[in-house]
Amino acid sequence: MVRELQKLNGDMGKGRLIRIHPAWHSFIKFCENLKYGEIEKLKIQDGLPLMAEEVKKKIKFFIEE
Repeated sequence: MVRELQKLNGDMGKGRLIRIHPAWHSFIKFCENLKYGEIEKLKIQDGLPLMAEEVKKKIKFFIEE
């Protein structure tokens, strides 16, 4: 596993695509849609995100500079 991660890190920026598990894809898309917020008690099983028991969404009403 460590060698695989080292290989992936070494390949970053070279335009290579990697395959990820659908559970990770769903979690990443959820985070993108959340924009701002907190995920508490994230459950990981067999190296995959399983569930988040509590999700808090934060809404910004102004843009910080």
